[in-house]
Amino acid sequence: MIKTYRPTSEGLRGRKTLVKEVSKERPLKRLTRGIAGPAGRGKGTVSVRHKQRGAKKLYRTIDFKRDKRDIPGKVAGIYDDPNRGCNIALINYSDGEKRYILAPETLKKGSQVLSSEKASFDVGNALPLSKIPLSMPIHNIETNPGAGGVLVRGAGNTALIVAKEGKYVNVRLPSGEVKKFFEDCYATIGSLSNPDRRNVRLGKAGRKRHLGSRPSVRGVAMNDPKKDHPHAGKYKTSGIGMSSPKTPWGKKARGVRTRKRKRTNRTIVKSRRK
Repeated sequence: MIKTYRPTSEGLRGRKTLVKEVSKERPLKRLTRGIAGPAGRGKGTVSVRHKQRGAKKLYRTIDFKRDKRDIPGKVAGIYDDPNRGCNIALINYSDGEKRYILAPETLKKGSQVLSSEKASFDVGNALPLSKIPLSMPIHNIETNPGAGGVLVRGAGNTALIVAKEGKYVNVRLPSGEVKKFFEDCYATIGSLSNPDRRNVRLGKAGRKRHLGSRPSVRGVAMNDPKKDHPHAGKYKTSGIGMSSPKTPWGKKARGVRTRKRKRTNRTIVKSRRK
């Protein structure tokens, strides 16, 4: 649910926040660790622009592998995670172990979850892709069996199984791309929580700084095209409209493919650009 504010100040004008129905308890100490070092720095030198440390927070260790096979667990609570958009759920397993998992929508405190080939299709259960029926919403998908989920982990995201062909399963990702995975790869049932996060408006620059962002300056607003940016100087000579857009280091910025792992192209059934 999105909350709006009366514009009693300029920081509240246009501000929209996400109301989360989560527990207020502190995170488990053994499932958290500190985030060391500054952001975007290497030995004091800026290596990634427009980043800063932001507000201090603890990193919650998330179980992306879901490798507690055939051991039932109970949801002890739903919590907010400052490091990601969706909520997380604390699971108490029957053998006494506790783990955090990504919390899908409609998962409640007291619900039962299971990671198994024989698990039911209830929200929060993890199964191999070969066992999940078509058109079932899933998230936290593995690309390599047993390596842990790496795809569809953002707030409100969901993927759908569209076909099964031999040892491969075709999945439509949130980008619209259809990709084939090994049938032994695990995925979790349900769509992730906080789908309204895309409607949040921070309202003022200070909140953006607390999240770990630093100011950015347009290239055309700079002075020297040799030292500052290729777009620097005058609009009529070096602006974006007068030349092809370039990065601050002079490389082409439009029409360049950015996928690094070229060998994964063989797994793409339908491109997200079509």
